[in-house]
Amino acid sequence: MRRKEREVTNSEEIRKVLGECKVCRLGMIADGKPYIVPMNMGCDYDGEKLIIYFHCAREGKKLGLLRESAKVGFEMDREIALAKGSTPCQYSYYFASIIGTGQAELVEEEEEKAKALAKIMKHQTGKDFSDFEKNPKLLQAVMIIKVTAEEFSCKQNLPVN
Repeated sequence: MRRKEREVTNSEEIRKVLGECKVCRLGMIADGKPYIVPMNMGCDYDGEKLIIYFHCAREGKKLGLLRESAKVGFEMDREIALAKGSTPCQYSYYFASIIGTGQAELVEEEEEKAKALAKIMKHQTGKDFSDFEKNPKLLQAVMIIKVTAEEFSCKQNLPVN
């Protein structure tokens, strides 16, 4: 990371950034070209290991690409505000972001899918999965993508108080 002063290494700060990011861009390769899809997500982070969960339809382009290659990149961010300056080069943006690479796997087992959906719903809504109406067909209707990060970094540019 070029701007070391913006690097976040404290696990509590990383957990805070993860909690504030609601969309993660999942990057794959399609015919030798980058293919990026923004997706809602949920995650597990224990201070070292990061796992990101996504849900999607049971068929489609991204699933085909993931079956070809499980290597992925990901990016999530939260915007804070425009950083103004007196010259164009002094303009910037206050932000926090997490980027990384990892291995994707498709989750088929219903108990693991239910746990992943619970993580996604908690992350997106703040509600427990048990707070939602039960639909037994739900687990069969969706696919869960589980990305285990191999490496990632957190970076932020915050306003000086």
